[in-house]
Amino acid sequence: METLEYFNGEVTILWKPKVCIHSGICVKTLPQVYNPKARPWIRPENATTQEIINQVAMCPSGALSIKEHYGENLQVWC
Repeated sequence: METLEYFNGEVTILWKPKVCIHSGICVKTLPQVYNPKARPWIRPENATTQEIINQVAMCPSGALSIKEHYGENLQVWC
């Protein structure tokens, strides 16, 4: 399944377009990060890592998840 990645320097937002139900929660919660009219439409550099983590946790479909970077170890969670 296609997964797009958007890195802010600390974490990566993973987005699975075919899973997304377009509820708009991401856009309403962090419009400075999620702008469907822009390309790329996700700009994680426009929010803090904690704001992104909190928002991704609200995604009802699981289309958004986080990949955290700890040195060379990675942790992926929804």
